[in-house]
Order: sequence, then structure tokens, then C-alpha cells
Amino acid sequence: MTIEFCYLIFITSDYYFIRYFIIPRFLEKKKYIVFILSCIAVAAVSAWIRALLALYISRNYFHLQTNQLDFPELYLNSVLAISFWILLILSGKMILDSIYYQNQLEAAGQEKIKAELDFLKAQINPHSLFNSLNTIYGYIDKNNQVARNIVLQFSELLRYQLYDCSLDKVDLEKEMNYIRNYVAFQQLRKDNSLIVDLAIHTAEKGLQVAPLMLVVLVENAFKFVSNTADKTNRITVRIFVTDNAVLHGIISNSFEPEYISDSSHKGIGLVNLRRRLELLYPGKYTFISKTEADLYTTELTINLK
Repeated sequence: MTIEFCYLIFITSDYYFIRYFIIPRFLEKKKYIVFILSCIAVAAVSAWIRALLALYISRNYFHLQTNQLDFPELYLNSVLAISFWILLILSGKMILDSIYYQNQLEAAGQEKIKAELDFLKAQINPHSLFNSLNTIYGYIDKNNQVARNIVLQFSELLRYQLYDCSLDKVDLEKEMNYIRNYVAFQQLRKDNSLIVDLAIHTAEKGLQVAPLMLVVLVENAFKFVSNTADKTNRITVRIFVTDNAVLHGIISNSFEPEYISDSSHKGIGLVNLRRRLELLYPGKYTFISKTEADLYTTELTINLK
């Protein structure tokens, strides 16, 4: 006679120990031999403890005679039973996990296909607009050079977004040219009271960056810049690359406190920017924002290596 209920305690403890300690350290790191030996050791030790416990309880609580108890047989039965149930439960858990991850991959694949289709649909209108702009440019009087320049700059902005930004990464110089064109285009929309100080120095060649990162901060600066007659309205853009291939962007703008709430600079653009940075440059970027008097400043650094 043995204590059968003891099995549940050891099977449960062995399962959780293997699942959350041995599997992450050995199986997930492809140390298969160490994983198998560890599982055998866990089953052997727990079976030994279980056999001793069953023997002790049988003698002291059920008062069985010593000749009625066979420790080697009790130990062997414990090893076989514990090993069988652990193997069964772990196999079932791994099968369920495999099915779950497969479903997740299929769902992610469907989402990717949908996103690609949505992107292609979204390209239809910009592409038509790009062709229309070329037509409009041709009809503008050649003497109206300002209007022609505006259309050209807008066409360049659209061309970059339409043809280059579909890539995961673009040449850093192309991205900087886009920012230059964007700033020039925005300056045409503003009056002469706005002072824009733009300085871009990215001499190092061959660097690439995810598109439309820094321009989000530049867009915010133009969106929230002050527009008052009794003080200086200013936007400052400083972009440079240090010797260790770290891209630095420092963008600041004057603002009107009475028109800007605490959440003004926490819109969807910055939320998306932070999300993209986490996905594309995890542990390789810093982003801070600060307000001093009537000046709002954002600083972004990205390690491009």
C-alpha cells in the first residue's frame, strides 16, 4: 500500500519548475542535451523524495510492516509515473502553444497583407495628385515664378513620400533634402515675421535612416509656432551626425502659452514616432522634450550603426 495522492504534488511542482526554469534556460537556447538531462534529474530527485515520503507515511500512519514495503519498487514506480505525467502535460502544453503561435502568425500575415493593400490603395490618390501637379505647373504663367516654385517644392515632397518612403530605410542625405524642402515650403506659407534657422550637417556618407522620423518634430514646430506681432517668432532646426554615426536632431519653436495646453505636443504624431522608434531602434535612441519660458524644444538622437 502506498500514498497515491502524493503524485499530484510532485507532478505539479516538477511541471512548473521545468516550464518556467529549465525550458527558458536550456530548451529555448537550443541546449537540448542539457535540457533532457535536467528533466531526467528533476524526475529522479522528485521520485526519490516522493518514495521516501510515501514510505514514511506508510510506516508511521498506516503502520505497514517493513517487509511489506519495497523501496526500490516504490522508487521505480514513482519515476515512471512522474515522468509519464510530466511528459504528457508538457507535450500537451507545447502543442497548444504551437497552435496558438501558428494562429498568431497567420493573423499577423493577414494583417500584413491588409496593410499592404491599404498602402497600395492610399498610393492611388497621391499618385494621381502628383500627375495633376505636373499638369498645373505647365499651365502656370512663366512670369509667376513664386507659384511655379511652390508647385515644384510640393511635387518634390510628394515624390519623396510616394516613391522613397515605402522602403524600410533611406539614405540619410535624401531624408535631409526632404526636410530642407519641407522647411522651404512651409516658409512660403508663413509671413516674414517668422524666423527660421535651419542648419543640417550630415557629412558622413553611406548612412541610412528610417524615413520621416525627424520631420515629425519639424512639422510640430511649424504647427505650434507663435504668431504674434510684439515678439520674435522663431523656429530653430539643428541636425548633425557625430563621428560615432549618431544622428542628432534638436528642434525648437517659440509658442503662445495661452493657446497651448499640456497635451498639445503629445498628439498622434509624437505617439506614432515613439512607437516607430521602439520598433526600429530599440535601445538605440533617446527622445526628450522640454519647455523653457516660451520656447518648446525636442531632442532626438538615433544610433544609425
